[in-house]
Amino acid sequence: MSTKTRGSWVQSANEELCDFPIENLPFGSFFKRHEINPSPCIGVAIGNQVLNLTALAMAQLQSSPLITPQIEELLNLFKGQHLNAYMARSSKDHQLFRFFLIQCLSVNSPLQSQLNPHLIAQDEVTMLRPCSIQDYSDFYASIHHATTVGAMFRPDQPLMPNYKWIPIGYHGRASSIVPSGTPIRRPSGQTKGSGNQAPFVQPSRRLDYELEMGVFIGAGNAMGQAIAMADSKEHFFGLCLLNDWSARDIQGWEYQPLGPFLAKNFASTISPWIVTREALEPFAREFTRVESDPQPLDYLSDATTLAQGAYDIRLQTWLETQQMREQQLGPVKLMESNFHEAMYWSLFQLITHHASNGCNLNPGDLLGTGTMSGPQKDQAGSLLELSEGGKTPLQLPNGETRTFLENGDTIILKAFCERDGYPRIGFGQCSGTITA
Repeated sequence: MSTKTRGSWVQSANEELCDFPIENLPFGSFFKRHEINPSPCIGVAIGNQVLNLTALAMAQLQSSPLITPQIEELLNLFKGQHLNAYMARSSKDHQLFRFFLIQCLSVNSPLQSQLNPHLIAQDEVTMLRPCSIQDYSDFYASIHHATTVGAMFRPDQPLMPNYKWIPIGYHGRASSIVPSGTPIRRPSGQTKGSGNQAPFVQPSRRLDYELEMGVFIGAGNAMGQAIAMADSKEHFFGLCLLNDWSARDIQGWEYQPLGPFLAKNFASTISPWIVTREALEPFAREFTRVESDPQPLDYLSDATTLAQGAYDIRLQTWLETQQMREQQLGPVKLMESNFHEAMYWSLFQLITHHASNGCNLNPGDLLGTGTMSGPQKDQAGSLLELSEGGKTPLQLPNGETRTFLENGDTIILKAFCERDGYPRIGFGQCSGTITA
């Protein structure tokens, strides 16, 4: 596989397995460490560095043919504390600013000397949520996950009749979305007693992770105005990794008849960088569905959009236990799947369906895809599936076993886009450690 990159004067961006080559340039927000009263800044990842766009916007850049009035206008959007103002702009503006950044960071850039002071090592910053997230909805878009989990509760009917006709989702809790590295406190909740025993409250004993992707909305839509499939790409800003932590014992008791509530809203972890639609385009592919299945209704169908409606993204889940750290062992990979194989509904269908009743999406809104499980058992995106509901413990290389997460366990999600002739695009890590 060729990993040839355009080449950047930031040398770490040219390394073969770098997550953030110049072809990526994901956006994020951060604090500079060791600074008294730090303010949030907006930046892009390049190699092992962050280009501080907020500081760059505040600086008086010397005149250059690269800095047009339109670029100046877009650069000024980063003077605020949130990325949302930039996300709200058109895809044409995003493409223009991306080309500007590539020119700035390429070998022999005329602006290298002016940008160099605004680079910060990634290990010298604390990453925040990448934008202001006011609303969060979570979907159930992997038919493999839905079928496996459904069979645990309804062996005679794993999928409900609506699943193949409508993207299933629910409104989540934006306030408890946290960036990678944030410790996750084991939740307590009401759990069903056995037999005629009354329910009781205790710390969750069946704490789980869910490997998902997070879809960030760019430009919004007015309340009452639907988004057509043909226009859905204009509202898609980019992707992140998402771990929708789940307390399965709490969930099993509370979810009927209205769906997830306290079993889900105690924490959701996201990777801190948004990989943009423009960076993902070389890895786009046709989104297809099994011909024997019902085909989407007209409002969820657009041949042009679906012709490039899926993305080749390798997804991985890794586990590091407390004992592994004490024994100085590395984390173990639990599974690997592919985004396009896991999705029964395209992310563009999710956007379109969410707004089809006139729901107003806003810049920075986050849509979870639901657990991304592949067609094979070892491609399951949760411990619930891998352990068959806790009946089959996972055997770890150091002799430990797991059915669900224990205190001290760290879950690490990773994702990569790969294609012959293109450098690898990474998402960074999405990690969280369970505390008592």
